[in-house]
Amino acid sequence: MQQALMITLGALAVIVLGLFVFATYLPSRVRVERSLHIRAPAGRIFSFVNTLRYWPQWSPWHGADPKMKEEYSPEDTGPGAACSWKSRNRNIGRGSLKITESRMNEYIANEMNLLQQGPAKGYFRFRPAGTGTLVTWGMEADMGHNPVRKLMGKLMDKWVGSDFEKGLSNLKRLSEL
Repeated sequence: MQQALMITLGALAVIVLGLFVFATYLPSRVRVERSLHIRAPAGRIFSFVNTLRYWPQWSPWHGADPKMKEEYSPEDTGPGAACSWKSRNRNIGRGSLKITESRMNEYIANEMNLLQQGPAKGYFRFRPAGTGTLVTWGMEADMGHNPVRKLMGKLMDKWVGSDFEKGLSNLKRLSEL
């Protein structure tokens, strides 16, 4: 019995050490990006993203917790517009978003802090495409040198990517009315 316990603990130690070594070689930069074609002009879609008070209409995080507490800066549109939120839903938690750049109907950049994990650079691109607009929602983050954060970075595409897909689908639904 004691020998089996020692073998199990030894195997667990080797696995943990292996994950740690593996994680040290992972890149510290993480990028998540999703795109969707929306049959609407860029101007219609752009306003839903550039005005933070419109985000509850399409944001995947607002849909997950309609009771989320939000605060907006006096300016809620374009560069300088900011908001913060608090949610009891542990997948949403606390966060903030600030628009840092806005080029009419082309591009929006923001700095976001999701679940208090540190700042990430977010962006939206709006490109004419056939009968509508190709909208791209993306983010880039530096996970630092912490091996645990680097391992989390490997999961970011799955976690945040599905939220971006849901948000883009909501934008599509609103914009194609």
